[in-house]
Amino acid sequence: MNHHLLPPLGLALSSGLLIPWLLVRARWAQQVPRLALAVWAVSGAVFAASAALLATHLTLPADSSHRLSDVYLGLRIPAPERLLTLSGRERLALALGFAVLAMPVAGYARELLRARRARLRHAGMLRLVGRYDPALRVTVLDHARPAVYCLPGSSRRVVVSSGAVDTLTEAQLAAALAHERAHIAGRHHLLVAAAEAFAAVFPRLPLARHGGSAVPLLLEMAADDRALRRCTRDALATALYTLASGQAPREAFAAGGPSAAVRMRRILAPHSAGHPVLRGLSTVVAAGLAVAPLIIACCSFPN
Repeated sequence: MNHHLLPPLGLALSSGLLIPWLLVRARWAQQVPRLALAVWAVSGAVFAASAALLATHLTLPADSSHRLSDVYLGLRIPAPERLLTLSGRERLALALGFAVLAMPVAGYARELLRARRARLRHAGMLRLVGRYDPALRVTVLDHARPAVYCLPGSSRRVVVSSGAVDTLTEAQLAAALAHERAHIAGRHHLLVAAAEAFAAVFPRLPLARHGGSAVPLLLEMAADDRALRRCTRDALATALYTLASGQAPREAFAAGGPSAAVRMRRILAPHSAGHPVLRGLSTVVAAGLAVAPLIIACCSFPN
C-alpha cells in the first residue's frame, strides 16, 4: 500500500464527512455565522485539494508519490525541465489531479455565469416596470405584497415593492435596506454560487449536501448582523416578520423568506460572541486531531 495516501485520505474524510457532521449540530455556527462560513469554505477547498492529491497518489508508486508530496508540502513548483521529463504514469497522475480540481472550478464558473445571466435578465425587466426612488436609492415595484430584495453582482440594486413602502415604518424599512446592502457589500452571491456548484459536483458528499442548505442561511444571518450595526433589533425583527411572505427571484437575496422565523428568534435572543468563537475553533482543532494519527503513520514509514 502507498502510505502517502494516508494524509490526503484523512483530510478528505475530515473535511468531507467529520466537519460537516460537527457543523450541522453546532449551536455556535448560527451565533458566529462568519466563522462558520469560513469553516465551510476552507473545508470545501481542503476536500478538493485532498481529492486531487488522492487521485495522483493512487496512480503513482510510493517513491514517485513521495516526491509529489515533497512538492506539495514544501510548496515548491517543479522546474520546467522536470516537467518535460515526466514519465507516462506521472503525466497521467498529474492529469488526474488537475481533472479532479477542475470539476468544482468549472462548476463554480458555470454557476456564476448562469446566475449572472439570470440577474441581467431580471435587471432588464426592472428597468421596464420599476421606478427609481432617489431618496431611498432603490427600485420600487408596484405590488401590494411587502417585499424587499437585492440583485448582487454587476447588476446590483435593491428592489422594494410599493406594499413594503406603505406597510413598513421608516425604521423597519431602513433595517431591511441595510440587510440587503450588506449582501451586496459582502459579495455573498459568490459563496452561494460556490455552495451550489459544490453540491452539483459532489451531490452525495455530506459537505456538499449540508453546505448547500447551511451556507445561504448563514449568509442571511451574517447580513442581519451587519444590518444591526445601523438599526435596532426590534426594527429588523419586525421588518422580517412583515416581509416573511415576500417573494424574490432565485438569484436574489430576500429580506424575508422561509428563514425569517429562525432569524427573528436569533435577533431577539442576543448572545455573547466570545464563547461561540472558542467552540468554533475547537471544532476545527478536533477535526485536525482526527487526521493527526494518519499523518504520523505516514511519516513513520520509510521513504
